[in-house]
Parts: sequence; C-alpha cells; structure tokens
Amino acid sequence: MRIVAVADTHLYHRELVVPDGDVFVHAGDMCRGGSLEEFGRAARWICGLPHALKIVIAGNHDWCFVRQPAEARALLVGEGVHYLEDSGVEAAGLRVWGSPWQPEFGGWAFNLSRGAALAERWAQIPAGLDLLLTHGPPQGFGDRSWSAARTGCVDLRARVELVRPRLHLFGHIHEDGGAWSHAGTTYVNCTTWECERAPTVIDVDLEGGGIAVQAPPARLPRAL
Repeated sequence: MRIVAVADTHLYHRELVVPDGDVFVHAGDMCRGGSLEEFGRAARWICGLPHALKIVIAGNHDWCFVRQPAEARALLVGEGVHYLEDSGVEAAGLRVWGSPWQPEFGGWAFNLSRGAALAERWAQIPAGLDLLLTHGPPQGFGDRSWSAARTGCVDLRARVELVRPRLHLFGHIHEDGGAWSHAGTTYVNCTTWECERAPTVIDVDLEGGGIAVQAPPARLPRAL
C-alpha cells in the first residue's frame, strides 16, 4: 500500500504535484486564516484527487472546524473521504486515528496547554494502530523550529511509545520535515511548507510489516 502524505499546504495546494497512491493523507493546516470559504477551496482539491482513500485532520490554521464544524465537515464529500477529530476509522486494511491538537501556539485553533489538558486528549489514542495522525509533532522527532529548539509535545511522545502505532504522521513544524524510526514506530513530519516541499511517499507492507519512506529534504531557512 502506498500512502501519499502532506501537511501545511496553506492554500498553495495547486502548486503541489501529488504522486499516485492508494491513500492520501492531509495532516492539517489546509487554510491560512481558516474561513469556511478557504477550506472549501482545499476540500474541492482533496476530494478531486484520484486516491481511493483520503484521510484528513485539521490543524491550527483550520478555524472553520472549530467555528463551523458541521459546515466544514460537509465539504469533505465522496466515497473514501474521512475527516478525523479525536476519532478513528478502519479502511483499506488500515486502522487509523486522527487528532488535531498541539501545544498552545500563538492563539490559533486546536491549541491546549502543555500537561494535563493535552495528555487527556492523547489518552484517547488506542493501541493497535497502523496509522496515527496528529497535526503537531511529538517531542524529539520533526519538532525543531527556526530556533532549533524542540517544540514537540512530551505527553504525545509518551503516549505513542506506550501504544506503538506502526506509523505516526504529523506536520506543523515546517522546518523539520523528514522520517525517523524509534521503538517500533516510524515517525514522519510530512510538512510541505506551503508546497515548496514535495509530498512524502510511504510504502507499507500490510502483511510483512515493512515501511519504506521517500521523504523530500527538509527546506532550509531562507537567508536573512
């Protein structure tokens, strides 16, 4: 099975060349300001892709899923299209869970304080997953920002190490796209950094358990 994964497209999606695959994943931040009109443009693009299974979570820029959730969800239409928000789906041989939260950052959507509030959300993540989607990264993987400081969530990493999904996809931190393996989980920051970075392609052997990741290089910070 081939999974094609993106995050942080921020309405630049028409500039993106999306490879063929079985599953398309968007790990959040489809919008800029987050209006329903903005999301409508992104949703039409996603629903029009040829991948048989499409799985979407929101990110901190996708305010419409907070302010007009029913209307936003209604824009994701079509067979094989799934929006996840602290929820899961079993499809195409995959057991998937998705959650949009991340540590508080700039007063955007789906922000929670570090500690108990986030840990309560992560406690809902079940064991036995093939694919976990979160918008924000766990601490230690794909979470280095401009300052090179680690910005990921400690409690998310603790939960992932406890339930051990085969694959954990996320975005949010544009500067640190890539793939890492640790303790039985493959971690992938699939950010496209506003579509200047290509999608990430992941080949999953559903029977043998192998995972091969084709991750484009992280985009270097612009020269000052």
